Amino acid sequence: MTPITLYGAEASGSISVEAALTLLDIPYTLIEGATWVEASARDRVGLQNPMRQIPTLVLPGGEVMTESAAILIYLADAHPSARLAPALDDERRRRQYLRWMVYVSSAIYSLHWIKPDVGRIGAPPELRSTVVDAVHDRIAFCWANMDRQLDPGRYLLGDELSVLDLYVTVVSRFGPWRERFYDVAPKMAPVVRRVDTDPRLRDFWARRFSFEDDEQ
Repeated sequence: MTPITLYGAEASGSISVEAALTLLDIPYTLIEGATWVEASARDRVGLQNPMRQIPTLVLPGGEVMTESAAILIYLADAHPSARLAPALDDERRRRQYLRWMVYVSSAIYSLHWIKPDVGRIGAPPELRSTVVDAVHDRIAFCWANMDRQLDPGRYLLGDELSVLDLYVTVVSRFGPWRERFYDVAPKMAPVVRRVDTDPRLRDFWARRFSFEDDEQ
């Protein structure tokens, strides 16, 4: 059977999906390409995803999945023994898991789409710096809002790692960068640091999203 194919790029939003596949020990074929800078990468992924964005996942039967949160939820649910998501009968944690997965996707991650081309929201190129600063302010506000409403254990939803932890760990590495994330989200900060240093992902992080706190 044809393996899973993932269109992605290092230090990008596809990294949370790649991290989940790594933890699940699922082999996949990676088609590398930074779609926000490479027309050829957009053209390649466009054959599967008309939005020409990553991550785009092609399942063995040819079915296409897009949207990082949806892919992560699917992978966790398809492999329940790995315990990367609250079980369906764990109703309270499951509700909060779904809530925050969608929140990170819609309230935070989606804002990064504006930054490469502020004309997407009708702003002139000469105002890019001002727009990006405003985007980063909004992202910081949204992280703070999430942090106020969570009561983490070792991880965001308790004492077990979930794909929500992977998602937040990756997205919090983007602007406005970790230093500000640590400031506005003090309860989530120890969790993402714990995922950063998870021995199961040490080699993966070094290869796909090399990162030090003082670099961000």
